[in-house]
Amino acid sequence: MILGNLASSVGNVVGDITGLNKPSKNTITGSVVIVKKNVLDFTAVHSTVADSLFELLGNQVSLQLVSAENPDPANDNGGKLGKLATLEYWNLTYTSLLAGDDSLYKVSFEWDEEFGIPGAIILRNNHTAEFFLKTITLENVPGEGRIHFVCNSWVYPDRRYKKPRIFFSNKTYLPHETPAALRKFREEELQVLRGDGTGQLKTGDRVYDYALYNDLGDPDKGADLARPVLGGLAQYPYPRRGRTSRPPSKTDPKTESRLFLPNILNIYVPREEQFAHLKLSDFIAYNLKGLVNQIIPLLEAFVNYTPNEFDSFKDVDNLFFSGLPLPTDLINQVANNIPLEMMGEFFRSDGQQLLKFPVPKLIEDRSNPFAWRTDEEFGREMLAGLNPLLIQLLKEFPPVSNLDPRVYVNQNSSITKQDIEYNLDGLTVEEALSSKRLFILDHHDTIMPYLQTINEYTEAKTYASRTILFLRGDGTLKPVAIELSLPKMEEDKIGCVNKVYTPAEHGVEGWIWMLAKAFVNVNDSGHHQLVSHWLNTHAVLEPFVIATNRQLSVVHPIYKLLHPHFRDTMTINALARELLINANGIIERTFCPGKYSLEMSSVIYKSWNFMDQALPNDLKKRGIADGDIKSLDDLDRLLIKDYPYAVDGLKIWFAIENWVRDYCSFYYKTDEMVQRDPELQAWWKELREVGHGDKKDEPWWPKMQNLEDLIQSCTIIIWIASALHAAVNYGQYAFGGYFPNRPTLSRRFMPEKGTPEYAELEKNPEKVFFRTMSSQLQSLTVITVVETLSNHASDEVYLGQRTPNWTTDAVPLQASDAFNRRLAEIEGVILKMNIDKKLKNRIGPVNVPYNLLHPTGEIGISGKGIPNSISI
Repeated sequence: MILGNLASSVGNVVGDITGLNKPSKNTITGSVVIVKKNVLDFTAVHSTVADSLFELLGNQVSLQLVSAENPDPANDNGGKLGKLATLEYWNLTYTSLLAGDDSLYKVSFEWDEEFGIPGAIILRNNHTAEFFLKTITLENVPGEGRIHFVCNSWVYPDRRYKKPRIFFSNKTYLPHETPAALRKFREEELQVLRGDGTGQLKTGDRVYDYALYNDLGDPDKGADLARPVLGGLAQYPYPRRGRTSRPPSKTDPKTESRLFLPNILNIYVPREEQFAHLKLSDFIAYNLKGLVNQIIPLLEAFVNYTPNEFDSFKDVDNLFFSGLPLPTDLINQVANNIPLEMMGEFFRSDGQQLLKFPVPKLIEDRSNPFAWRTDEEFGREMLAGLNPLLIQLLKEFPPVSNLDPRVYVNQNSSITKQDIEYNLDGLTVEEALSSKRLFILDHHDTIMPYLQTINEYTEAKTYASRTILFLRGDGTLKPVAIELSLPKMEEDKIGCVNKVYTPAEHGVEGWIWMLAKAFVNVNDSGHHQLVSHWLNTHAVLEPFVIATNRQLSVVHPIYKLLHPHFRDTMTINALARELLINANGIIERTFCPGKYSLEMSSVIYKSWNFMDQALPNDLKKRGIADGDIKSLDDLDRLLIKDYPYAVDGLKIWFAIENWVRDYCSFYYKTDEMVQRDPELQAWWKELREVGHGDKKDEPWWPKMQNLEDLIQSCTIIIWIASALHAAVNYGQYAFGGYFPNRPTLSRRFMPEKGTPEYAELEKNPEKVFFRTMSSQLQSLTVITVVETLSNHASDEVYLGQRTPNWTTDAVPLQASDAFNRRLAEIEGVILKMNIDKKLKNRIGPVNVPYNLLHPTGEIGISGKGIPNSISI
């Protein structure tokens, strides 16, 4: 209180002496919305006091108008600069102790007619601490009225910057349309964001730059933690990541050194890309839970007859329906090894038992607790589950391999007509093929090249797999055969040994069939996490985030179109490299490919095609669409009519495409305008040649020479960032949280007749199942991870939602409103389809509606909602 009164008295005196706060006859008033540095941060308490003292000494937050109409030769023909103004009454503005509260300040600018309309504002923070600048609004500007500046930026003390911070009004300009007075500032701001490619990047920096994936290994801790550099080599191509500028490791100068656990929150990403407070709090809470759960095996050793193993499905169910208390001494043991930022999360008052997990939707319906085991659900999840991207039409029987014949031999399938024909509802194989009712989930060619290495050098014991499915008259998919394959050397080439399994419901044969499906799901879980999820959304999108910030000004229309779809992506990717996909990280310890996980995703990236990420192209390539799907009128071309991911996805796809078309067509009236936009062309060139530089010579890249190229490219980018990521991410807990449904690793081969394992299967099949699949620690870790990844944050921003006042252009605003109305219509259609009894794949035997592409969602593990961006 004393400090506040002193600030009031002295602040008024300082204002009177300097004259900065005294409005003139011609005055423009404004309001500035700021979030002060989180006062719950210990260091921020000191900086708050220091900032108050700086205010008393006249070191204030100053603002300066930049004219959009009148260049000043003395300013290198940049816009004329107005007189300095300062935020009024900084020390008297009350800020709640609750982090994240907004503070509203007033500011008054001297103005005259010769200055013209302001187009930008230069802001200098002369305090000791950074603050988050949300908006600046000018009122009653002559000839213009109200002008909005949407900033959403952390502003550090001015001494940290080589050039002062500048913020542009919410007007949108193509480069050639930019007022002459603002062009200098537009170009200088882009130069700042690009940096010069050298030097150490520090917290608060705003530089966007590229690097190879050379930060996954940790060779300084041992040769077993060394990993190949991904990207830059034909052997291991990969998208680029954001440069973090950490020094090289001591052992291998090509590998970047790594941070230890206490510093996981301090990895460099450009300051604007870092989590806001609410998102950070959510991430810390759930990440802490993951750390706590590492101690579960210590508890189980005391209470379980077989330490560190599940013995039955009942043991697993207890994790969700009962729960176990966590002893205080073990909480303290974990607390001593986690970052200070995470300590506060121990004291959350939500009352959760640390070792009781939410019930996954898959097993919520207790009227049929084993519905997840059925063949119908096994097939349905390929259409409406966690990884509905791989099912494809079978065009040739038996299935064939496309592996290099110079290296591989006899890799074609051994499945025969006799194996499946009795299960085709009276059809012959030829009839089922010709009527396009046979489909395949093929994990043979992607797994086989690494299979021997995985089985010999990791704890996994697994197979390559092919699964044949038959489309029944009711629209459901019935698995009719599973082939499991192991490599076998044949002279100097790699052959394979195949074994075919067919459906069975009872006795030992029923358990063998269940194990066969589990081995398929081990492959599918690995492919889902490493390829469908990590590679095809997180990794491939990061270069777009970087290039957009480096090459497109904040006032460029394409920047404004895409920017909401990049929120938090660089930060979550950086954290993933530290915790999830790194050497001996969670993915390597819990998913089948083990230490070869990211290396395998690099090999698969060789076949990645940007244009195939468009949903209509993807469906056609997989044979699911019988011809081109150019609009929703072509939905009847889907061979599987009740394919929830495809049906809902196409509705979202065309809604996005129509929105992008309306938006881009407003700014680009002709193809020539696309060609002559220097920022746009530099953006696309950098994306191809640097961001995805290992694929720069691919012929399928759009040339960006016409409006249609721009529309299709932006639609694909938004699709990947929003709907595609939602489809493969937010169902992870619903379908994978109950890990027997989707085991991520197998530790034993299939029991064979005449072996002790087979005899054990006859006596105690549940125990054999859990000894064959993931261990207890691995399973608990996976539960924790997928619970984290499946959460919608408290500050989630969903598809179509935008910051108020993001543009002044009426037509794009109307198009945005139309897009949101269309999304609302789609929500209604999805809810209606989910209660249509004829559409059996919408809810399946487990009674879980397909809501992953429902546009709006709910906080937590709702399994519903399409966020704008890849934010978890």
